[in-house]
Amino acid sequence: MLLDVTCALVLGAFGAAAMLRLAPGLLASTRIVPVDDAPPAGAISVIVPVLDEADRIAACLHGLLLAGPEVGEILVVDGGSRDDTVVRVRSIAAGDPRVRVIDAAPVAAGWNGKAWGLDVGLRAADPRARWIANVDADVRPARGLFAALVAHAELRNVEALSVATRQVLAGPLMAIVHPAMLATLVYRFGIPGREANRIADVQASGQCFLAARALLIAHGAFGIVRDSRCEDVTLARALVAGGIAVGFYEAGDLVCAQMYGSAGETWRNWPRSLTLRDRFAPLGGWFGLTEVALVQALPLPLALGLMLAHATATLTGDVAAVLVLVRAGVLAGAARAYVSRPWTYWLSPLADVPVALALFASALRRRHVWRGRELV
Repeated sequence: MLLDVTCALVLGAFGAAAMLRLAPGLLASTRIVPVDDAPPAGAISVIVPVLDEADRIAACLHGLLLAGPEVGEILVVDGGSRDDTVVRVRSIAAGDPRVRVIDAAPVAAGWNGKAWGLDVGLRAADPRARWIANVDADVRPARGLFAALVAHAELRNVEALSVATRQVLAGPLMAIVHPAMLATLVYRFGIPGREANRIADVQASGQCFLAARALLIAHGAFGIVRDSRCEDVTLARALVAGGIAVGFYEAGDLVCAQMYGSAGETWRNWPRSLTLRDRFAPLGGWFGLTEVALVQALPLPLALGLMLAHATATLTGDVAAVLVLVRAGVLAGAARAYVSRPWTYWLSPLADVPVALALFASALRRRHVWRGRELV
């Protein structure tokens, strides 16, 4: 009896914390929507850091070039690609003078490659541009994206925001792995659609991030995230720590991304940054991972185990059943985060336990490898 009550209290406490975090997004959230008006010509400089992106960069640039004159330049910053990335960018640049290649190799000591590329791009950007948008090579922007980003920033009175891009799933197995990993962010940080004023509330995505150029420079540009494994979240946390509100919103069909090409690539690479541990949240990171294990991963196998043991009439069983229902709600709500969903999407909670274990393992690992380069 005591064990039952203790387990129920622990699960209930962690579950209540997660549900309180989900509540604001259910009750009040805002999304980025298309607008008719555009910012002045040259108001936005776009930076695209790349490393061996030959298979994806063309689609990204074709999407970026749909933008109107508000995008004055598109700086593709290469960190030392060994494939045909630069050749393909120069071919596209020949048809539009806004596209420019910047050689940023070798990466400076003490910097991760993406942060270095972003910093080099910022230093090379037109000083007349008010806004800096950094975009990953796996992003597919639609026409009107950047005008909508700036309009939303002005509407919400924020100088920094990022987008929870809609995701493209590469096959039925990835439709199990990726949503289980994405759900860990929802449990730890809530639903996109608002501004963060506390470090604990920060959400961010480096796939599509917009910030005022003057703000970035005033706060040390991208040097403040030089050694982070999750430079997007660390940048947002650093800004919030400096008293700057940072927004995180969905943008519907205005932008999508295919982060990885397979379930295996997702499994090997996303946990590296998904732990979101940095100098702002060394202990909070562990608390969040524990919450994922207890609230997202454990309830379903626990409820099934109690059912098989004919021990469902317990407080622990009742709490587990409620948390299973919450997980079903998260699964249904997160469905809009995907362009399309194979039927296996609905099986993704079955991957929650291995995903939780993978995040713990990644958090404990000090050395990681990304495209042949070691990250410490």
